[in-house]
Amino acid sequence: MFEIMALVLLTQQPLQPVAEGLASYYTTRENSSITASGEPMVDSDFTCAMRKGTFGDYFLVVADNGRSVVCRLNDRGPHVKGRVIDLSRAAMRALSPHRDLVRVRVYRLGASPPPNWIAAKQQKE
Repeated sequence: MFEIMALVLLTQQPLQPVAEGLASYYTTRENSSITASGEPMVDSDFTCAMRKGTFGDYFLVVADNGRSVVCRLNDRGPHVKGRVIDLSRAAMRALSPHRDLVRVRVYRLGASPPPNWIAAKQQKE
């Protein structure tokens, strides 16, 4: 939640959700290993699938439990009625370690990743 407030204060613009509803996750075992954007699906990356949006854009996904992640859009989905976003396994586990579905609000951040996202990715590698 603090990330949302920081973004609003830094950008001086209200941050409006582009989607609200249920998030699920998908893995390479359930789907093709190639995403709709043409890149390989990697369970450990923070990526997502949405029906609309520009591949490569970043989205802040905030769960009702207060946890949040930043994901890069690289696939289309979800293909189940009532869900608004599919998350990679790593992103879902960061939001909710023991659940397969979680209620979320999704905010578009744009084509440039937030600085803290780059630092977190570099530490992971």
